[in-house]
Amino acid sequence: MKRQLGLAGLFLVSLQSYASPNSDLISQGEYLARAADCMACHTQDSAKPYAGGVKFELPIGTLYSTNISPDKQHGIGDYSEAQFSRAVREGVAKNGQRLYPAMPYNAYAKLSDQDIHPLYTYFMQGVKAVDQPNRDNDIPWYLAARWPLRIWNAINAPHPVDSSPSSEQSDPLKRGAWLVEGPGHCGACHTPRGWMMQEKGLTAASKSYLSGAEIEGWYAPSLRQLPYDAAQTALILKSGHNATSAVTGPMSSVITHSTQYLTDSDAQAIGLYLHSIRIESNQQTLALQVSMTDPDKNYLRYCSTCHGKEGQGTPNVIPSLHHNLLVTADNPASLIRVIADGAKTPQTLGQFSWSMPGYHHTLDDQQLAELTNYVRGRFAGKHDKVTASQVSTILSSH
Repeated sequence: MKRQLGLAGLFLVSLQSYASPNSDLISQGEYLARAADCMACHTQDSAKPYAGGVKFELPIGTLYSTNISPDKQHGIGDYSEAQFSRAVREGVAKNGQRLYPAMPYNAYAKLSDQDIHPLYTYFMQGVKAVDQPNRDNDIPWYLAARWPLRIWNAINAPHPVDSSPSSEQSDPLKRGAWLVEGPGHCGACHTPRGWMMQEKGLTAASKSYLSGAEIEGWYAPSLRQLPYDAAQTALILKSGHNATSAVTGPMSSVITHSTQYLTDSDAQAIGLYLHSIRIESNQQTLALQVSMTDPDKNYLRYCSTCHGKEGQGTPNVIPSLHHNLLVTADNPASLIRVIADGAKTPQTLGQFSWSMPGYHHTLDDQQLAELTNYVRGRFAGKHDKVTASQVSTILSSH
């Protein structure tokens, strides 16, 4: 009997030794999937993770993300690791079809084979297969052709790296650069696009990289003029707010699904990297514009209760309007959307989500324009005026 128990014990130890590496790989892969924000783009229904169906309004039409669960019929369950790697890093599906560059394979090209292996293991063994068909895209036929993407890739997409310092990277700046330029694909939203719809820069070597861009009716602000240090940047990535600022709009889902799960050291590395590539503004120091007037006293009526008469906000709760990225941005789209439609901070572990009401039901487009001009003029020194027609255009987009 003892001999049998001993053999059984050896068998269990053997199984544990065999299973442990895969468990570690799955955990590593899940972390990379979080860092790469796969969930936000490929999960329409939270009960069906990675089953696709998320809608993207692009200049060429409407695109729906695909099922990347390990379902063999509708997902990627029959992909080999080599085929998975080619899709992720080069934008080529198993059947040879080119993927639209809404999939940020130009950033994922920075993932090495050592990164792809745990990522593949996670999707094949750590994700539940979902039997959900992919939705057809709504793109005009004359723009839907994929063969030109071969040319687009040759011009705009970098070759996948042979090796990556991702997991063993000890230099926080290099680790931060890899996270931002690679799996985090921050440039997909924060870098302006050229006439081929390509990002104008893929690294900090280009001044256009992360300099701000309009996307889906919002303005993703420049990440090269952040008004806070690396620690406060890390805090906003982890919780959705810091001492003076808060996140809303499309970035909320990025924090909910991705950056809140970063380790403290990775979030800090991103903050250090973004601080290191900072470009100082050519504008003079922003000063309070005492000559500004508040038409109809709408700031006093609707904004001052929370943000204060001087726009100071409440630390760690209500954002200050001074040095606020939405207020200081040259593009007023996000500020207009927040005033009109309201805002909600991301839902994160251990943190409350704060909401701000919108005032489009109370203020017409002209009043919204005047209030926007007052906020931008008083708290950011902006002299260019937003018009009612601009407000109407912005609010009617997406």
